Amino acid sequence: MPRPRPAPLLALLCALLPAFLPSAAQARRGLATVAALQGHLAHELSLAGAQSGAYVYDLSTDRTLFSERAQQLHPPASVEKLYTATTALERLGADARLETTVLGAGHLVPGGVWEGDLYLHGGGDPTFGSTLFIAAHYGGLGTSVSELVAQLIHTAGIHRVTGSIEGDESYLDPLRGEPSSGYQLDPYLEGTLSALAFNRGETGHYHGAHAPAEYAAHELRHALLAAGVAVHGGSGAATTPAGAIRLAVAPSPTIAQLLGLMLPPSDNFFAETLLKDLGARYGGAGTTAAGAHLVRETLATDFGLRPHVVDGSGLSREDETSPLQVVTLLKDLATTPLGTTLRADMAVAGHSGTLAERMRGSAAAGRCQGKTGTLTGVSNLVGYCQDLSGQYLAFAFFNDGIAIETAHALQDNMAIALADY
Repeated sequence: MPRPRPAPLLALLCALLPAFLPSAAQARRGLATVAALQGHLAHELSLAGAQSGAYVYDLSTDRTLFSERAQQLHPPASVEKLYTATTALERLGADARLETTVLGAGHLVPGGVWEGDLYLHGGGDPTFGSTLFIAAHYGGLGTSVSELVAQLIHTAGIHRVTGSIEGDESYLDPLRGEPSSGYQLDPYLEGTLSALAFNRGETGHYHGAHAPAEYAAHELRHALLAAGVAVHGGSGAATTPAGAIRLAVAPSPTIAQLLGLMLPPSDNFFAETLLKDLGARYGGAGTTAAGAHLVRETLATDFGLRPHVVDGSGLSREDETSPLQVVTLLKDLATTPLGTTLRADMAVAGHSGTLAERMRGSAAAGRCQGKTGTLTGVSNLVGYCQDLSGQYLAFAFFNDGIAIETAHALQDNMAIALADY
């Protein structure tokens, strides 16, 4: 009896189906590739010892590729800055700016004479300073005191000041350090925390309780004199009185741009300043504690994560998180505008920031973006890698208790394996 012929549509589907299904050999190769990657990662991690953990997630297939001690808590070190950056983007927005303002207590009389005092009010902009300093340290992206001087002359019409110039840093608390230093001056910050930090909080010859604000006021007075504005009074530090008139305002770079200055070189001063800014804006006080509370609240509410956060930079060993927590954040952000901004602000393997000299000439160069974290006995690398098919993998490698150089070598080998996947 002749075999019935399939209907034309069914025959077409039968003919095309093999093209869309992997052959047995292809399926075996795929499994071997995953197994090979997992074996390589497991080997590298075994060399790091039992105090290390890792987690890798395939964003294209929505599955875990590798997990080893992924829930073990570690000091994040500067990986902490991703939590600070995420909260800044979530709460403030990528296009938000901080403001440094000049307010006047007095009035303008004919001839461009300001009868009264001027108050330089800091808004927690970590880039505020001189044009030369901004060019040397931030590639020209920052808020120069000369912007305020130009506005005072050309917009407010001031050509002489009968009073003094006062610096006001009251927007944030006066503590100069963060938890790891007992809130005292900390060389690892590479700056002095203040709402009115000029050139990262330089103090010149000032040594009082409000030395950064005094120095900033001194620099504004000096800039006004250099521009031909006579200032009869001196400079100091004081809180702006109620009713003062806003005469000039200099906006900071956008939050996205500030994070682009903070994340690649892992700038502790920027991170701790932004944390206090968050506390001032949304946490009820311009303090490290208020900012850290806001970060914990944001991570718990928006991402279901509960790392232990006490600062913005990761300098404190009291900070704790896990590879799984970090990758969960990266996974949830990956397809969002916030995530796109965050990834663009990370260091690039073999090209920029703390990864500029790592993985050069490898498959990871230019295809892995990440955040490093380093303390004595602690080395971490987290971020995204683009695999050979162009898809992204999110990863976190945490290494404790081994030499930093050894940790870097193991992390680099693992990241290169992801890029080769």
